[in-house]
Amino acid sequence: MHCLDCGTAGTDSLTVGVCQGCGAGVCAAHARVAARSVRRGSLIGTPVEAEARTVLCPVCAAAEAPAAAALAR
Repeated sequence: MHCLDCGTAGTDSLTVGVCQGCGAGVCAAHARVAARSVRRGSLIGTPVEAEARTVLCPVCAAAEAPAAAALAR
């Protein structure tokens, strides 16, 4: 699989991941890795939170940036 953004620019790069937002293949130069919190557990008891990674393309990362900044306030 090849990077969508590189292919649009006329170059050929292999993907290292798939964007969680839109499903586009991304190379190492275009991949944006972000942390997200995952909460799991049963209905009874204390839930457990863990940090996980998510891979985004530059377009989806930019689209999510304002929402993440608003939540941090």
